[in-house]
Amino acid sequence: MHVINAENNKTMNLVKSAVALVVVLSATVSVAQVNRGQIDGKQNTITTAVPFLMITPDARTGAMGDAGVALPNDVNAIHWNAAKLAFMDRKGSINMSYTPWLRALVPDVSLGYVSAYYKLSSRNAIGGSLRYFSLGEIQFTDDQANSLGQFTPNELAVDFAYSQRLSNFFSVGLAFRYIHSNLSGGAQLANNIRAGNSYGADITAYYNNKFRYKGYNFNYGIGLAVTNIGAKITYTTAQFEDFIPTNMRLGTYWNMDIDKYNSFAVLVDFNKLLVPTPPRYKTNASGQVEYGTDGLPIILSGKRSDVPVLQGMFQSFSDAPGGFSEELQEINTSVGIEYWYDKQFALRAGYFYEPFEKGNRTYATMGAGLRYNVFAIDVAYLFSFQQRHPLDNTLRFTLGLDFESFKGQREKNSPDGGADVPAF
Repeated sequence: MHVINAENNKTMNLVKSAVALVVVLSATVSVAQVNRGQIDGKQNTITTAVPFLMITPDARTGAMGDAGVALPNDVNAIHWNAAKLAFMDRKGSINMSYTPWLRALVPDVSLGYVSAYYKLSSRNAIGGSLRYFSLGEIQFTDDQANSLGQFTPNELAVDFAYSQRLSNFFSVGLAFRYIHSNLSGGAQLANNIRAGNSYGADITAYYNNKFRYKGYNFNYGIGLAVTNIGAKITYTTAQFEDFIPTNMRLGTYWNMDIDKYNSFAVLVDFNKLLVPTPPRYKTNASGQVEYGTDGLPIILSGKRSDVPVLQGMFQSFSDAPGGFSEELQEINTSVGIEYWYDKQFALRAGYFYEPFEKGNRTYATMGAGLRYNVFAIDVAYLFSFQQRHPLDNTLRFTLGLDFESFKGQREKNSPDGGADVPAF
């Protein structure tokens, strides 16, 4: 059970409480911000609204350091790179994932994810997904500690994706996303605090090829995805809008078939938020931000962060107050490995690194996968090194169902060989 104190006559206090709740539960940053990102000149983290969109939703990639933009045959491709759907080697599949969140602190916060795809032909495919983040049951009170009731804040995103092969080796994909964030959970708070709504789009590309070298078969891929390109979101008025987590992900995948039964793969991803970096503001002796004659905070270095979405995306490559060196620190690195035996059993491990100046999330992951008949199950486990992660020492699971294998099983078990079995 959690408690949030809301002052009925102060809208900003309510907004700050709601935003703080999301930041804590999602752990997209590891240190609270002061003066919109600046903390004694040592850290300058970037925060956004609806950070649940950046949580790795599935156990397979979660076990490989959150690397997946170039991973082939990925049912959860809509989250990572929708262009990969056109290269799937099966007709269709559906995955269901469950991720406990902050399990060491609260028992009822979790992320649920359902993802499915279907190949229309050998060159194109469609897919869809639903992501639901429950913040658990919360007791709301006013500034006099009077109960306003128990509510369950939640956030969700609904996606639809299309992928098209442009050649035998290259594909592109588009995904569209509706985002709903209800931080009050239905509680009647002051000054019409309401649910936030937004939308986003992904533009993605994927290259996949194979070759043979010294008796070994190799399969490699390169993926690029710009995700969550969309409108800002607000919980009150347009005056208090926040960016959603627009992100660019670039990565590669290399797989080698050691022999008939054994294969080994390596993945590397690089991520950068395409959101403005908070500038460094001029402050007085007491640490308060100073304002100019135009009524705006005086910027010592960097650029204004309250800009339109597209401007913010392009500006994000050159607006860090510390210059180019700070821009490099805004790139997170994920490395993963995956071993398969007979395409039925997998072992995985990974590592995620974020520079100290931008959040200091550093953790290792491990996991396993099993493919049996029509079913697939993956598990992942995470342990952190620096800033404690909300998934520290937590197991997460993904269960999959292969449409094609399921159809084959029905045909095999049918008395007439499956002549009348409808196709998926």
